Order: sequence, then C-alpha cells, then structure tokens
Amino acid sequence: MTGADALFAILVLPVAAAALLVLLPGYRASAWINVAASLLTFLAAASLFVLERPAPGNFLLVDDLNIVFVVLNTFVGLTAAVFSASYIGHELETGRLTPANLRFYHAMYQMMMFGMNLALTSNNIGLMWVAVELATLSTVLMVGLYRTHEALEAAWKYFILGSVGIALALFGTILVYLAAQPVLGEGTPAMVWTNLIAAAPRFDPAMLNVAFVFLLVGYGTKVGLAPFHAWLPDAHSEGPTPISAVLSGLLLNVALYAVLRFKLLMTANAEAVAPGPLMIGLGLLSLVFAAFMLYPRRDIKRLFAYSSIEHMGIIVFAFGIGGPLANFAGLLHMVMHSLTKSAIFFAVGNVAQIKGTQKLAEIRGLTQSHPALGWGLVLAVLSIAGMPPSGVFMSEFLLVTTSFARAPVLALILVFGLLLAFGALLLRLTGVAFGTPTDEDHPMAGSLVPLWLHLALIYWIGLHMPRAMVEWFQTVAAILG
Repeated sequence: MTGADALFAILVLPVAAAALLVLLPGYRASAWINVAASLLTFLAAASLFVLERPAPGNFLLVDDLNIVFVVLNTFVGLTAAVFSASYIGHELETGRLTPANLRFYHAMYQMMMFGMNLALTSNNIGLMWVAVELATLSTVLMVGLYRTHEALEAAWKYFILGSVGIALALFGTILVYLAAQPVLGEGTPAMVWTNLIAAAPRFDPAMLNVAFVFLLVGYGTKVGLAPFHAWLPDAHSEGPTPISAVLSGLLLNVALYAVLRFKLLMTANAEAVAPGPLMIGLGLLSLVFAAFMLYPRRDIKRLFAYSSIEHMGIIVFAFGIGGPLANFAGLLHMVMHSLTKSAIFFAVGNVAQIKGTQKLAEIRGLTQSHPALGWGLVLAVLSIAGMPPSGVFMSEFLLVTTSFARAPVLALILVFGLLLAFGALLLRLTGVAFGTPTDEDHPMAGSLVPLWLHLALIYWIGLHMPRAMVEWFQTVAAILG
C-alpha cells in the first residue's frame, strides 16, 4: 500500500459504507459494519505515519499538521462507533428509535466521518469549506434523530447558527481568493493551500485582514467559541450520546483546523495584522464565560457541553499565544480533550440509560451502584478538570508556565478561568459519584471498553508521553510558528 492508497481509503471507505448502510434493514449488521468501516479507516489513517506521503495535488494534501488531526479523528470515530453499537440498540429496544431511524443514523455517521476526513485532507480552501458544511449537515440530522420537540429545536438552532457561521466563513474564503487572484491567477491555483502559503507575502494585507475576521467568526462558530456558542449546549444535550462524543471530540477540532490553516496564511504575510490577539481574546472569553456557566447547569450533558466551550477556549488561547511551547501545549490539550471528553460522554450515555434521566439531581452514588462506570466517570472528570497525572494537567501546566513567562496578566485570567471551572466540575462530581445511590430502572447497555481505553491513553500520556509523540508535536508546533 502507498500513501496515495491510504488517503484514497480514508475518503472512500466511509462513502462506500454509507451507501451500504442505507440499504441494510438489520440493526446488528449495520452496527458492526459501521464499526468495521471505522476500524479500516483508522488503520488507513495510522498507516500514513509510516508510508511515503502522496505529493500535494490541487485538492488533497497530507502533511505534518493535518496527519495529527486525521489520526485523532479516525480513532475517536472508531471508539464512538464501538460504543454506539451497544448503546443505540437499547434505544431501539425502548422504542425511542425505530429500525428506519437506525438505518439513517448509521449511514449519516459514515457521511459525517467522510466530511470531516475530507475537510482535514483538503488542499483547496473551497473544498474544505464544502466538507465542513457536509459534516455539519450530517450532524444536524443526527441531533434531531429522536424527533422530540427539544431535539428538533436543538437541530434547527444548530442548523441556523451553523449556517450563519459557515456563510461568514464562505465570505472570508472568497476574500482570500480575491487576495490571491492578482498573484496566482484565476481559478483553482488561487485556492490551493500550498500555493497560497508560498505566495502569501505578496497578497494585499488589507484584504487578508478583513478575510481573517470573517473566517475566525465563521469557523469560530463551529469551534463553539463564545459568543457564537449558542448551538452547542442544545446539540450536545438533545442528540444521541455517541454523536455528543463526536461533536465534542472531533467536529470542533475540524473547525479549529480550518482556523489554524488561515492563521498560517496570515502570519506568512508580514504586513497583515497578527491573528494572535484576536484568538487570545476569544479564547479567554470562552474560557471564563463557560467556567461561570458550569455552575447553574442541571442537565449532565449540558454541563459537559459548556466544558467543551471552556476547553476549546483554552486551545484557541494557546495557539493565539503561539511559540514552540504554547503550540505544543495547544496540540497536546486538543488531543487530550478529544480523548477525555468523548470518554465522559461514553460514561454519561450509560448513566442516562441506567437512570432514565439526564438531570443531575436524580443521579447519585454511581461509584456504589455501578463501580466500573462510576469510577470511570470520576477519572474522566478529574482528567478534564486538570488533575494530575492526566494529560490535560500536563498541557495546562505547560500553557500556564509559558503564559506567565510571556504575558503575566493573561496568565492570571487563564488561571482564574481554570480554577473556576475546576470548582464547578468537582462540585457536580461529588453528588453524582459519591452521594446516596438512587434507584435505577434500566440495565446498563453501553460498552465500557471505549471509556476505559480512552482513560488508559489519557493517564499513560500524562505519566509518560512517548518520545515519538513528543518529537511529532514539536515538529507541528514549529510549523504553527
């Protein structure tokens, strides 16, 4: 197999699986085909680490930056598919979903994976925009899968706000094309990433400045940054839990990847405005806002939805600060957040099925009633709160260290937001995990394997990050500048 074959498989396997899953009526066969397709896609993505990479074309690209996102995307896609295979069957048995719903669900799952993989491997700013929109529309349809009033409202809110965001991103993309056109000529060459980066110093800086504002707001809406975040809590709380895991763990990263690509374009032009301050401002605003919003939450999935806003703010702040150490911390935090937050939603999905509710007040004493699930949730929440020895602690420690060295005032705001969120998460965790157990009405259906696999990776990386991973992140951090 060559790198070109692996790239072909990453894109074609999800499409072929989606076409097959549309035709299959049986739930069990569809669930395991979904898992098999996700496994093959992950193996193809992981093979890019050892295979010779294909040469960049006008539409597709594999480089040091996007391979990190692609492998993470396909890995979490695989573990979410494994969790989904057991979890969604319970929804069928209880009548919340029908066989027709599940056929649609599995097909859309693979289309979502295709859209995200295409966005991450695009070497064309127009194609990337289309791919992000495809991934968004696929998840919109799955958020409304239960067809309840709340689910449909959440799907419509997601669709409307996401459409506004993607429209702004389209306008920014057009402005980048207009800035490139006098230098690179009309048509495809003025939309190819590799061409744009090489010729960026000759672009009109005023045009780039305006373009980046639209791009940051547009794709920032998809990232879930405040104040463009309103769709995110509803979408996470009302959709199927495996989709909540994918939204927090993957789709937010895809939009972040688009922002980082355009940040590179801005920094390549010495006369353009530095993108860092804008990213720092939105990142800190998202962190502090979400930390305050964690306290009044009454729904467990909405609680962790706001936690996602908080952590995306931290990551955007890290990349806004820039430099080798902050970029390294941002990359590590992105990976750790994806693994930890998806693990949390795997646990929360089981909790909601056991208790028949998502209300925090009605969930108590999980470590006594369901020790494996309860302690898994405890470890995952402690990780996302930044307790050692998790990988999240390591990334936050690196970020706080470099921030204090370079911008002490910003570091104080960062630490304030982190401590505020830490207190909220521990406050909620205490009752859920250690209170007097409440009666449960339903058996646990979802697999715990994905939860504990993610936890093993989170704490292994926190205790001893592999040297190969360190070197890889150092390389990508240098690229980000």
